[in-house]
Amino acid sequence: MISAQNVTLQYGKRVLFDEVNINFTSGNCYGIIGANGAGKTTFMKILSGEIEPNKGGVTMLPGMRMSILKQNHFEFDEFPVLETVILGNKKLAQIIKEKDAIYAKVPFTDADGMRASELEGEFGEMNGWNAESDAAMLLSDLGIPEETHTKLMKDITGKEKVRVLLAQALFGNPDILLMDEPTNDLDVDTIAWLENFLADFQNTVIVISHDRHFLDAVCTHICDIDFGKLQTYSGNYSFWYQMSQLALKQRSDANKKVEDKRTELQDFVRRFSANASKSRQATSRKKLLEKLVIDEIPASNRKYPAIIFNQLREAGDQVLHIENLSKSNADGKLFSKVTINVRKGDKIAFVSKSHLAITSLFQILSDENTADSGTYEFGTTINKAYLPNENNDYFKVDYNLVDWLRQYSTDKDETYIRGFLGKMLFSGEEVLKKCNVLSGGEKVRCMLSRMMQMSANLLIMDDPTNHLDLEAIISLNEGMKDFKGTILFTSHDHELTQTIANRIIELTPNGIIDKVCTYDEFLENPEVQKQRETMYGKKN
Repeated sequence: MISAQNVTLQYGKRVLFDEVNINFTSGNCYGIIGANGAGKTTFMKILSGEIEPNKGGVTMLPGMRMSILKQNHFEFDEFPVLETVILGNKKLAQIIKEKDAIYAKVPFTDADGMRASELEGEFGEMNGWNAESDAAMLLSDLGIPEETHTKLMKDITGKEKVRVLLAQALFGNPDILLMDEPTNDLDVDTIAWLENFLADFQNTVIVISHDRHFLDAVCTHICDIDFGKLQTYSGNYSFWYQMSQLALKQRSDANKKVEDKRTELQDFVRRFSANASKSRQATSRKKLLEKLVIDEIPASNRKYPAIIFNQLREAGDQVLHIENLSKSNADGKLFSKVTINVRKGDKIAFVSKSHLAITSLFQILSDENTADSGTYEFGTTINKAYLPNENNDYFKVDYNLVDWLRQYSTDKDETYIRGFLGKMLFSGEEVLKKCNVLSGGEKVRCMLSRMMQMSANLLIMDDPTNHLDLEAIISLNEGMKDFKGTILFTSHDHELTQTIANRIIELTPNGIIDKVCTYDEFLENPEVQKQRETMYGKKN
């Protein structure tokens, strides 16, 4: 068990946490949620000991081992992959290092022999003899092939590093596991494996994630950070969200009843207080009025941007036809033989083992790249808008946000632009901020604003949830769901893909798999699995 007692943290006048008390118990998985800036990662760092609170503290039961998913992908660059995983258990790694150093000594003294014997005892108690095989199995389960296990961390790809550091965090059955955004850069198969692993994990897990499907799959409790407090609720994210919305509505409805009663009494007092025959009754009404207290709902830190996509013109029946499109890079084929007829109203989710394949296709369709072969043709009524995965090129200008968005708006009026930015959570003087200093999430909200200004009837969206908080993701999800036009998109957000797509297309080096179904149906379809084995030339 790990506990926080009276934890208070303040930066200047801003109170991030005020007297937070919570117990995290074994066998449970706690999802920490809150608006951007609420302090989710900061609280995780307090639990890990990286940050000291101004007041209060964190305690663990004696002898418990904590494991933390590392965020610094270069920390272990000079270590082999397999050794990096074993370093997840610091005590075991230290024993192995000391043991190896003693056995390498010349001469080997009696004192060395006694110390080595002690270390061997501890090594055995910690199941050290199976450390390498356990680490290798974790790596293999996470898609790191055996030939990579002996490579140095600096010699593997960024996505492979993510998986190795995940294996490091999971290694050795830690008593307490802290994970900040563990699904970042993981494919759907690896995320599914991690969900199953954590579902079977018997110790304490504390996780931060913007992936609603992941939170639903693994969490037994939700810890909501708001108003400088942390409140714990039983259940997964969807249960918390539905209950919180219901509670807010019930509270609002109750307040409305009180407000209606107050208005009625005020009206009575005003009309009859001057009337002698009614004065006693009016006085009693006035006393009753004074006792009425509206239980105000405080303004939450949560803010939902207004993401609404409208078509300036409805599309005709001819939307997009792609014929035998192919694209390769230095590493080989990204996709080939892509023939697709996009129908009016389609909301197509593209999936692939290589995200670069999808990005390349979207760039080609948006005239930002060229295909090696094949053709594509949009219908004459189609007006498309593209949301790229990488957006830095759009912000290399010295404009404030008003001038930046004005470039893409048919209405150039500053009041209109300011109002629109306000709905996208850029309020007050924030609209005068220079666009080249924006955070990742702010840039995506700007790009979504640009897309909305274009009023297109075909949206092409490459991982639109990147850098967004849960509130913005929920708003985007609703905006895509309500859009009457056609969408081509890819997303790592399982919930968004499941609720938006009516058709799934998987790009492979040897063709496509095209199914009219939901995302979950696609993943569970045995016919699809057979096609994948054929397309990739091996079993998944």
